[in-house]
Amino acid sequence: MSLLKKNAPAGRPEQAALQGQRKRSPMAREEQRAGLTLLSPTLILVLVMVVLPILWTLVLAFQRVRILNIRTAGIFGPYTLDNFDNVFSSSFFQSLGTTLAYSVFGTAGAIGLGVVAAFALRRPFKGRTLVRASMLIPYVSPIVAVTFTWTTLLDPQFGLINHWGKEVFGWEESIPFLSERSREVSFLGMDFNVPTALIAIILFEVWRSFPFAFLFITARLHAVPESLEEAARVDGATPLQRFAYILLPQLLPTIAMLSVLRFIWTFNSFDDIYLLTGGGAGTEVVSVAVFNFLTARGDIGAASAQALVLALILGLFVGIYIKFFAKKEEVS
Repeated sequence: MSLLKKNAPAGRPEQAALQGQRKRSPMAREEQRAGLTLLSPTLILVLVMVVLPILWTLVLAFQRVRILNIRTAGIFGPYTLDNFDNVFSSSFFQSLGTTLAYSVFGTAGAIGLGVVAAFALRRPFKGRTLVRASMLIPYVSPIVAVTFTWTTLLDPQFGLINHWGKEVFGWEESIPFLSERSREVSFLGMDFNVPTALIAIILFEVWRSFPFAFLFITARLHAVPESLEEAARVDGATPLQRFAYILLPQLLPTIAMLSVLRFIWTFNSFDDIYLLTGGGAGTEVVSVAVFNFLTARGDIGAASAQALVLALILGLFVGIYIKFFAKKEEVS
């Protein structure tokens, strides 16, 4: 019997743990209350500024709501799919194609230029810090200032680009880069229609976004062991071989992560396109189309439906990033 009494408490670890929790429960409850008190302002802001607008957009996307009858729109109003019919039957797919072209070429150009800049400034030289700092100017400058600068440079009447084109390259006439949909260009005996305004905003996106890729690529290059390149140099590898077989494999995870992030941000871009062209001349991306539906047409329901479709597409890309790249980034 004495042995059973001695072993009885040891055979009931759950009861001992429960008793310990009961003893610590007042302090634990106080810590929980303190944590909720500290988190409550953030939770309220997220609820008011993020969750409620998303839910309200979701409700409006399934209602025929315009500016004139916005007051009568309610949560339990008549629901319909007409907004999505109008969206998919209008120029939505054209805007989506423009958005994809703008995002793909803008992302590829920004990352490519960032890689070139990172390798060009990799070796130490006098004034390298100043040059690196100047690389960040496009990314940190106010969007209104840089779009005004580009609008002035590309102006067909007094822009510096057209002046150089006439004086140096022999252009016969000025090119309205930001207001011309397309221009016929002859190359190797073949004629091509070049989307002038779309190329102009893509170049602007490349110029403005490449410092972001430049920072990440530069940081990753500093982390590559110098012994790998030194061993390859001793073995007689050329600079191109060292880049292809040593440096590029080290940079591929970073480039892949940058590609997904930049594509998502570029796909959602609005302010630079609207300030440069207003969405005209074949540059109406989906975000600009949503804004035009809301302001020019006053069709709140259709704008909400387009915004919902855009959010679903972006959510898909975010899911791809989380599944394939976020975990690898945490491990590295």
